[in-house]
Amino acid sequence: MSGPGSELCEGVESSRLAVGMRELRGRTGLSLAALAARTPYSKSSWERYLNGKKLPPRDAVEALCRLAGEPAGRLLALWELADAAWSGRAAPAAAEAAASARAAAADQGPTPEVPLAPPQPPPQPERPEPPPPRRHRRVVAVAAGVGAGGLALAVAVTFLAGERAGEARGGPAASAAPSSSAVTGCRGRSCDGKDPQSMFCGGEGMVDTVIEATTARGEHVQVRYGTACAAAWGRLAGGRIGDRIEVTAPGALPRSVRVKDRFDAEGYLVTPMAAVRGPRGIRLCLYPAGGGPRECFAH
Repeated sequence: MSGPGSELCEGVESSRLAVGMRELRGRTGLSLAALAARTPYSKSSWERYLNGKKLPPRDAVEALCRLAGEPAGRLLALWELADAAWSGRAAPAAAEAAASARAAAADQGPTPEVPLAPPQPPPQPERPEPPPPRRHRRVVAVAAGVGAGGLALAVAVTFLAGERAGEARGGPAASAAPSSSAVTGCRGRSCDGKDPQSMFCGGEGMVDTVIEATTARGEHVQVRYGTACAAAWGRLAGGRIGDRIEVTAPGALPRSVRVKDRFDAEGYLVTPMAAVRGPRGIRLCLYPAGGGPRECFAH
């Protein structure tokens, strides 16, 4: 099992966990030093966790979620997948189950012979009664061999698969259906001010990019509209420390996010969501570091 000092293998699981943690840290507004002061983990440890250099302890993930005031389910699911990829739990699970089945069969010994007349052929299908219970015992042994780690991994995969369930149920056209609340964590006004990722509003087939542009200094900005959540948010990639983006929409409060450090600058940042009935009238503005002129883009 992995731990606080475990080296991460490169892969999608590790990258998604690191990106998710950086985004959530951005939501807290805390620096690395502030994170260290509020948790049992040092500033250098947080730097490694957020940069994907080390697999964080599960407790560190939970602590970050608590500080951000966000549900821990998604990040813990990502942690399970990253931990399984690092430790190789997913690969040996089948071999372990097979070994358990073989051991169960060996413990039970050979199938007892039922006395028959000497010339009779091998046991016929209708004769033996023992095989069904023995097969049942083997299934139980296999299930026990998989262990708690395999179960946790299966739960993580199932949890993350929920983000894509809306696509199979009709995608954007189903945004008005009650079933959207089963896929997303909020809808409409209940999404206002919340994080789109932790609310599962950016799932494939449930979001439209309504504004996309590159600023004069090279920052890449987007406005995304979650059709299932009926809310919009801004995204910034390639920003510089001190940059800020703000999303405004009719009837909603302005929502903004600022690039605080190099982790924010290396990844992408998202604003909190603004609850709106549709993308019409949405505007995103970039306020560059150093107080230069703002650049705005409207739908």
